[in-house]
Amino acid sequence: MISACGLVCTNCPFYNNPCNGCFKVKGKTFWAIDHLSEKICPLFDCSINQHSFSSCGDCSELPCKKFNDLKDPSISDEEHIDSIQKRVEILKKVK
Repeated sequence: MISACGLVCTNCPFYNNPCNGCFKVKGKTFWAIDHLSEKICPLFDCSINQHSFSSCGDCSELPCKKFNDLKDPSISDEEHIDSIQKRVEILKKVK
């Protein structure tokens, strides 16, 4: 299963505990609920709710400012850049 932002859900240590994937929870992931005032992943909200895309991969601005700015604070800048590149590749393949 691929998330709206290109993460491979089954590779995530949080998949099925506590997260069932962003599509199943409609973007209201545990980390968004815990850390964001909007209580929804901004990438899911933008791509799925606001633009009716099937994922961020349908957007001509990929990777956009939201994509670049949404960084897991537990990883380095280099890891973040690498993650973005990998997710963009995945999204382009499944497009």
